[in-house]
Amino acid sequence: MGKWVKHHLFWPLSVLAALLLFNLFYSPDFFSITMHDGHLYGSLIDILNFGAPLILVAIGMTLVVATGGIDLSVGSVVAISGAIACLTISKSAEQNAFSLVLTAILLSIGLSLVLGAWNGLLVSQIGIQPIIATLILMVAGRGIAQLITGGQIITITSKSYSYIGSGSLATLPFSIFIVVAMLSIALLLTRKTALGLFIESVGCNRVASLMAGIRSKWVMLSVYIFCGLCAGLAGLLLSSNVSSADGNNAGLWYELDAILAVVIGGTSLNGGRFYMTGTVVGALIIQTLTTTIYMIGVPPEITLVVKAVVVLAVCLIQSEAFRQAIAARWRTRHYPLQKEVTRHVS
Repeated sequence: MGKWVKHHLFWPLSVLAALLLFNLFYSPDFFSITMHDGHLYGSLIDILNFGAPLILVAIGMTLVVATGGIDLSVGSVVAISGAIACLTISKSAEQNAFSLVLTAILLSIGLSLVLGAWNGLLVSQIGIQPIIATLILMVAGRGIAQLITGGQIITITSKSYSYIGSGSLATLPFSIFIVVAMLSIALLLTRKTALGLFIESVGCNRVASLMAGIRSKWVMLSVYIFCGLCAGLAGLLLSSNVSSADGNNAGLWYELDAILAVVIGGTSLNGGRFYMTGTVVGALIIQTLTTTIYMIGVPPEITLVVKAVVVLAVCLIQSEAFRQAIAARWRTRHYPLQKEVTRHVS
């Protein structure tokens, strides 16, 4: 049992299971999944579908954090990605044309890669601290998204584009397959090649990794570009799911939820070793928590407070130092003689 408790996925999975069981007790049909018109429906399916954009952003954030960096601009990139795609489609009279939708997607992804490269250049080449470098795009990017949309919500009627976020494939939401594809690519590159070792090396000690022959600047640049790609795809999912783009609210606070997902998954903000599967579980915890809050009818004005308290509790439960301190306090209270004997022996 002790071996399982020490596994990095034990506590995140335990918390996720506890949240799901709470929802089951509150709503007995929470686990029910039905088939309608060849599509699966249910609360669990909704958690996977609505949590897909956050999972994508968190996957990219994991690699950035592993290098000892941070990306506060992912929410703005999400907004820009959705805005440029919807703007491109809205300019045409035939919005369902495959070539138009493909052009919009490529423009969105291309711009997201450029924005990720911008962050990477500021951090790796110019040497600006990651929190400052990405804060620049976080602020400016939100303004860029509003400029693209003209301060309005752009609505479209393209069924081809809406399929990305609300369509189904093999009875499951198409967004799930996008997440699986990106997660597979990330795991393949970081666990089946030396890139993962390079990322962890840069995160542990950038100078030492440079001395060892690792081109740390290129490693850092690549992870920021990948993070931009993930945020861009998340923007496509969000905008296509509602067939609109809102430069002001799309992706709002996604950077904080992504960072929380990474931390809950067991990756240290100091950099170094990272856990991609743990991040996915962390993102699912956040999405399940959001679903739970809405389901039990928590007033909107205190939703963020409840969410913050629960996330804090999860982080404390994961902390080995915190658990040891609680255990030591419990032993001291219930076995005072043992403490006295230990003191005399030492």
